[in-house]
Amino acid sequence: MRKTKVVTTEDILLKLCQSVTGVLSKATDSSVHHSAMVQKITKTSLKPDFGCFVLFDGGFSGLVVINFDAKSALELYKKYMSNMGMPEEELATLHTSDEVADVLGELMNQIVGDFTGKVKRSLQTNITQNQPKMMAINKNINVTVDSNIERPQARRVSFSTEDNNIFYLELAMERTEFIQLEEFEEAEEINPDAILETEVSNKLNGKDAKSGKKQPEDETDSLMDDLGI
Repeated sequence: MRKTKVVTTEDILLKLCQSVTGVLSKATDSSVHHSAMVQKITKTSLKPDFGCFVLFDGGFSGLVVINFDAKSALELYKKYMSNMGMPEEELATLHTSDEVADVLGELMNQIVGDFTGKVKRSLQTNITQNQPKMMAINKNINVTVDSNIERPQARRVSFSTEDNNIFYLELAMERTEFIQLEEFEEAEEINPDAILETEVSNKLNGKDAKSGKKQPEDETDSLMDDLGI
């Protein structure tokens, strides 16, 4: 008899952690890791120096919060902008700068977008997200998911950057399980950047091949045609 596969809250949390490390590592061209241990908490909150949160709904509902201190926020911001080709002398030096908030908000948007893609492929359900909210704060602010959610669960996971700065992810979501009824093949992840690179490479290779086969006579004929001879 086939063993029934059950996906729990911790499995969903792991997918979210993988999205965080995957997106941030690629965006900053550096190593970002998450702890192998998860902490059960009773409430989620925004904490200094930077708090970011996003709500999601659909197949299941929840709230994602990421809290950065000044050092981790600046490190991720600077490495992301440097990876994009921005000169170091043009980068912001204070974590309270609007540029830092904009970059971290964009990275949060990419993280949750990657997470929703993982959920759709592996759990065959859809979730939608609102626009991430990022703010510089100097005191704790408690945030909760919609009161309609029954038996909400909250978890916290710590992350470390390449320079050993720490930041934290907190997830609050309804208690849920996904039970696999039938076997299915998980769809492959679509990478738009890889597709674009492949298309560009194919076009360049095609041009090179054509130019390599072209004979002098063909060039002469083409020139005469252009001149109307």
